[in-house]
Amino acid sequence: MGFLTDLVATIRRDLRDRPLDVARLRDEADARPPSRPLGQALREADGPAVIAEVKRASPSAGSIRADADPAATAAAYAAGGAAAISVLTEPRYFRGSLDDLARVRAVVDLPLLRKDFVVHPDQILEARSAGADSILLIVSCLGPEELDQLLGVSSSLGMEPLVETHSDEDLERALSTDAIVIGVNARDLESLEVDVPSALGRLRRIPRDRVAVLESGIRSPDDVPAAVASGATAVLVGETLMRANDPAAAVGELLGGRASAELERRARA
Repeated sequence: MGFLTDLVATIRRDLRDRPLDVARLRDEADARPPSRPLGQALREADGPAVIAEVKRASPSAGSIRADADPAATAAAYAAGGAAAISVLTEPRYFRGSLDDLARVRAVVDLPLLRKDFVVHPDQILEARSAGADSILLIVSCLGPEELDQLLGVSSSLGMEPLVETHSDEDLERALSTDAIVIGVNARDLESLEVDVPSALGRLRRIPRDRVAVLESGIRSPDDVPAAVASGATAVLVGETLMRANDPAAAVGELLGGRASAELERRARA
């Protein structure tokens, strides 16, 4: 047993013991405007796209920025040129919440990814009701029928998931679906160890008609070219950006130093 197995077992138990209010969530989700397509946003980015992540902590790093303001952080990411925003909503280890996601939704118009451990269709409805355009589906914690079911529910809500893989077997399963956005996480979520070379190898196996995303392992702008050379359309970066004194500038550096109009305005002011 490792981190992912233990946490997913807890989440499944919580959902069984405290079911979500599906009727309310359905009404709230139906009131939302159409979802913003994640894959399109990543493909249309000028150069390597950055999915910038809002998270206060992680099981591997512990506390990262406990007092972070999700809305202010996401607004800075958007000003720096991020193509999409990811928000950790898991409360135990990442100190996140759906309220964080809702606060981010109120200030940015970019595609918004709910980053959590989704194992039940009601969690997707919950994400949509809070304003998410996309959700994370981790292949290794879902059975084949579950993955197909969750992809179907996402599609019915107009959401384009990020399907995350951690192994060759995961990648084969992900590519057997019609998912557009395929993530390769360099971090093993059981042991929490990072293996970037293996992740880059898996990226090279993703066909060009999909959108390949490298997750974890990006510590500086110098790490981005290797991801792009291996076929990544985008990189998902959390801890590095959360630790930055100027998140907008940090995103710009990952993009190769290209500043957004807002950053240029600030430089001239």
